[in-house]
Amino acid sequence: MEPIKKLEVEQLIHSFEHKSVYIHLETTNGAYASHFNEGFFSAGAYIRNAQVQYELGKIMGDGPFRVGLKLAIGWIYAEGLTHFELDTKGRLLMAGHDHDGKLAVALEISETPFE
Repeated sequence: MEPIKKLEVEQLIHSFEHKSVYIHLETTNGAYASHFNEGFFSAGAYIRNAQVQYELGKIMGDGPFRVGLKLAIGWIYAEGLTHFELDTKGRLLMAGHDHDGKLAVALEISETPFE
């Protein structure tokens, strides 16, 4: 993965508009940290292979970035994205890493289901 180049990622997001795509969205603030600190409140979210069509995709901010995908009846939204890759399968992979390099958020878009 490489640091997000806003214009390049914006073009990639637009390339999936109005198509039936699969979304992977994951957040974590350190789900396993509670093992080391009982007072730490751990939270996260995970969805994989949600099939959607979005009519508009936006990337905002100066970094870390926010990406929103406008659906007919709502939004999919990820904040804190720092890196991206268009992999060999044509999937747009975006991730946000904290100051220690640990994954905090991932948003991935694919025309085929994630394995």
